[in-house]
Amino acid sequence: MNTLKVKEIRRKIFFTLFVLVVYRIGAAITVPGVNAEALQEISSTGLASILNTFSGGGLENYSLFAMGVSPYITAQIVVQLLQMDIVPRFVEWSKQGEVGRRKLNQATRWLTIVLGFIQSIGITAGFNALSTIKLVNHPTPQTFLTIGLILTAGTMFATWMGDMITERGVGNGVSMLIFAGIVAQMPRALSQLWQDQIAGESGSGLWLGLGFVALVIVAVLIIVAFVTWVQQAERRLPIQYTRRTTTSPSSSYLPLKINVSGVIPVIFAGSFISTPQTILMAFQQSHGADTWYQTLTTIFNMQSGPGISLYTFLIVIFTFFYAFVQVNPEKLAENLQKQGSYISGVRPGKGTQDFISGLLIRLSCVGSLFLGLVSLLPLIASNVWNLSQSIGLGGTSLLIIVQISLDVNRQLNGLTMKREYIGFIRE
Repeated sequence: MNTLKVKEIRRKIFFTLFVLVVYRIGAAITVPGVNAEALQEISSTGLASILNTFSGGGLENYSLFAMGVSPYITAQIVVQLLQMDIVPRFVEWSKQGEVGRRKLNQATRWLTIVLGFIQSIGITAGFNALSTIKLVNHPTPQTFLTIGLILTAGTMFATWMGDMITERGVGNGVSMLIFAGIVAQMPRALSQLWQDQIAGESGSGLWLGLGFVALVIVAVLIIVAFVTWVQQAERRLPIQYTRRTTTSPSSSYLPLKINVSGVIPVIFAGSFISTPQTILMAFQQSHGADTWYQTLTTIFNMQSGPGISLYTFLIVIFTFFYAFVQVNPEKLAENLQKQGSYISGVRPGKGTQDFISGLLIRLSCVGSLFLGLVSLLPLIASNVWNLSQSIGLGGTSLLIIVQISLDVNRQLNGLTMKREYIGFIRE
């Protein structure tokens, strides 16, 4: 309520809501030349569920935003990996500050266009082959190219809207788009759970269905409380200053989150595992009976044991990787030394860098286990009890919702506090 009293913050909130409304409208506009009813047959597959989750139901309608921001996230992963002493030019750009960041962003966008175009054609051709009702009314090369261009343009427009939210609104733009899409799908997920467990039941079956729904609700509340508790936990490193100035605090600490990476590894893993599935779908008609095709399909299928294991493994790997992207030990040690400060009991320079690296590894062990557990258990439950795949991805959705809600709340509190300090200084 305090944020709504400040004109500047209120404008940011309304701008964010306006962009999210535009995104939701675009997610309801079907691409020309497509029969979206054909997707009802394959809506429960792993790829469809993942893309539908991250596009906020855009794939279900095969809308302009059917791809969502998944190609952009995948492109970010690739560009960040290439900065790890793989492409010298990218490594050089990463050290050039703001100018280098702009060059890397430009490379990410070009790669997004390429990946978005490949994914859109692959998904269109694959879904058209899987469904008995043809997805594309006139399946010609020209039609597939046109649909690919439209979906790629939709992805780039969604990415641009995300940038506008980051610049002028509240929260991280791309995360906010994913957040809005997940929240928009929640009523339908609850309705699906009701239909599967209670609708048409009577007697003992009705009571069993009600008990199961109540169990799911309790599990959701427990997961939300547990995720909130872990995401708020932090390790505080006491900081000492070698020279005292008027601006130096008497005591300070460096906070490091227990889960340094947040939910970015979950989003990365979901986008990364959907890319091979997209490419494989393009070979459904010509190589569907081949052993290699069936093996790869099983590996990248979220409804199979190997697919779930791969998804969890990717979450763990990306947790460690992104922790070092978020907190660069070398730069952190250098900045502390420039400020004339050091961590209590740790030598400045190389000693601080090694200490932070070891600490990040230990924190990432806890963070990866946490993310993997919350993402894995609902998937296993959905396969054991033959639930909808959307329910299986519920753990991932809850992780994203809680983390983004905490980030937005933290940013709003920061803006409010900044406003109060400015008023105090002026007085």
